[in-house]
Amino acid sequence: MSSWQGKSRGNKLGYGIFVWVLRNGGVLPAYFLLRFVVVYFLLFSNKTSRPLFSFYHRRIGFGRLQSLVYLYKNYFQLGQSIIDKVVVMSGIKNNFTFNFDGEDNLRKMAGLQRGGILLSAHIGNWDIAGYLLKRLETKINIVIFDGEYQKIKEYLDSVTGKPPVNVIVIKNDLSHIYAISDALKNNELVCIHADRFIEGNKTMMGELFGEKARFPMGPFLLATKFNVPVSFVFAVKESSLHYHFFASEIRECSVGPKEEVMQAMLNDFTREMNNKVKRYPEQWFNYYEFWAKPAIA
Repeated sequence: MSSWQGKSRGNKLGYGIFVWVLRNGGVLPAYFLLRFVVVYFLLFSNKTSRPLFSFYHRRIGFGRLQSLVYLYKNYFQLGQSIIDKVVVMSGIKNNFTFNFDGEDNLRKMAGLQRGGILLSAHIGNWDIAGYLLKRLETKINIVIFDGEYQKIKEYLDSVTGKPPVNVIVIKNDLSHIYAISDALKNNELVCIHADRFIEGNKTMMGELFGEKARFPMGPFLLATKFNVPVSFVFAVKESSLHYHFFASEIRECSVGPKEEVMQAMLNDFTREMNNKVKRYPEQWFNYYEFWAKPAIA
């Protein structure tokens, strides 16, 4: 079974071209240029297209043609998410609008002054979600695997400037564990993706679309260890210039054996994830075989 390698595709020249178009023409011309890039990925990225096409065709039940259409939509949405990140975080003039479901849940969590964990997945635009969370007026930390090619990351950082949240990078020396621990002890909110893992990391089994899959144990272990409230959050795109932010009701860690508490939380998370992927299938950016066993033809 193939696995996620923790890296994103793209090159510095490509990003530079899009930034130039954004600054000189705006968002919509950049989206137009993106369509040609998407065609390239459809033609020459079979390794990433195969598992996604299988998901649309075998798991959701789309026909082959519809699956190809959604494959195109998925790449297009991924490209838009990168463009939108640059626009919002660098202050380029735009007409984006947003609405929020569950913002009161996060304000309640911040008001508890106990710290908290926000669990999400590679659905929608996590960078936009992190930017929007600054309205909570509390310190936000985002945990990421620093799998971007360093020169590209440095270039994007130079364009977007200092992020509105504190970034905790997952490293082999485990220093990120101490950073997360300090953040929670200081009553800060910590945002973590809970749908991907690197081979060798500890995992748990959950169910998505009726089939078992492995999920990283770390986010759920942290919640139980520090006994902090948890919310499931997502920011999805509903039109070219409109985003919808979701935050679930606060979930407290229940009393009981640690393994059972963690499994119950994972089950809640996968149900929420399942609902969001069904509602926005073109915005789940998964490009490897996610399930424990491939879909049957």
